[in-house]
Amino acid sequence: MKELKEKKKAILEAMDHAVPEEHRAEAEDVLDIYREDLIGLTLLLELYTHHPESRDEWVREIRLVNRQQGVFLLVAITVQGEYLYLVSSEGLEFQGRLADGFLADELIDFFGYDSAESFKKICTKVDVFPVYEPLQLDEDICPACHAATGEVHELGCPVEICPWCGGQLIHCDCRYEKLGLDSIDSEEDLVQFEVLLEERGRIPYSSEQRPSFADDGIDIVFD
Repeated sequence: MKELKEKKKAILEAMDHAVPEEHRAEAEDVLDIYREDLIGLTLLLELYTHHPESRDEWVREIRLVNRQQGVFLLVAITVQGEYLYLVSSEGLEFQGRLADGFLADELIDFFGYDSAESFKKICTKVDVFPVYEPLQLDEDICPACHAATGEVHELGCPVEICPWCGGQLIHCDCRYEKLGLDSIDSEEDLVQFEVLLEERGRIPYSSEQRPSFADDGIDIVFD
C-alpha cells in the first residue's frame, strides 16, 4: 500500500503543473478509480510527469487493448490524443500514438495478433477496446502477479498453489524437499526448482484462488 500512496501523491503533485484548473476535478476522478491499482497508477504517473505533451491536458480514460502474462497493453485517452503504453508490475514503455497502429514484431507475436497489419486495423477506433478496470475488481486477474485465468503465476507469487501438497507454494516445504536442500540460496537452485515445477505441472491462476484482499505486488521471494 505504501507504493500506491506514494504514486498517488506524486500524480497529484504533477497535476498541479499539467492539468488545467477547470479540469482538475475530472482528472482526479480518473485517479480515484485507480487509487489502489498499481498498473493504472504507473501509467498515470508516467503520462503526467514524463509524456512530452502532458502539459495542459488530462487523462479522460484508460482502455485495455490487450493483456498477456501480467503485461498490459493500454491506451490512455487525453484531450490531445490516444497513447499506447506497455505496462506491467516491472515498469512501463511508451509505444506511440494509437492512430499509428504500430507495435514491434515481438509484441505482435506476444499478444497473439496475426500480423502487424491486423493490429493496425483494430487501432482505428478506440471505443472497440473495453475500459480498463482496476485489478482489485477483476476476478479474472491474480491480484499479486497479474496472471489471467488459465495463465501460470510469476514464480514467487504468493497466490500460486503448490502442485504437490495443495498449499501456498511460497510457504510450504515442498521446494526444499524436492530439491533436497534446507534453503534456496542461489539462482541455480531457483531455476532447478522451476524445472521441477514444470515437470510436475504448475497450477494456473483461477478466480477460486483469489484472496479476499488485494496484494501490493510480488515482494515475497523464496529464501
